[in-house]
Amino acid sequence: MTAVALRPSTAADLEWLVELRAVVLRDDLERLGRYDPVRVRERMRNVFDAQNTRVVIVDGVDVGCVSVRPEVDVRWLEHFYLAPHLQGRGIGGRVLRDILADPDPRPLRLNVLQGSAARRLYERHSFVEDTSDDVDVYMTYRPA
Repeated sequence: MTAVALRPSTAADLEWLVELRAVVLRDDLERLGRYDPVRVRERMRNVFDAQNTRVVIVDGVDVGCVSVRPEVDVRWLEHFYLAPHLQGRGIGGRVLRDILADPDPRPLRLNVLQGSAARRLYERHSFVEDTSDDVDVYMTYRPA
């Protein structure tokens, strides 16, 4: 079985996470006509908060990240990126189950790009669509 763990991120993680984001989002953003190699990196640099971000470790190697940003009435699941060669192997589901196990009573929301395969992961874990536009689908965790 693959060993999966999370560790707190630090400011030193920012640049490799910026590059990971650019790689992970590229195909979906290109399909939507929205890929800009500068903007995709700058957006992560502008919003990165090490305090809210955890690094995903698989078999001792840093391979992804996930952020949970708290607001007064809601929590936002953001920047959930996993190296492409590890996607589809159940790792994202394991990380997501850990996040959903948090007893925080605030709703957990996220947005996913239209047509992204990641949406299936969220739907399998009881996220439902709230609203959408041409680019994003907004979802909220609604346990059965």
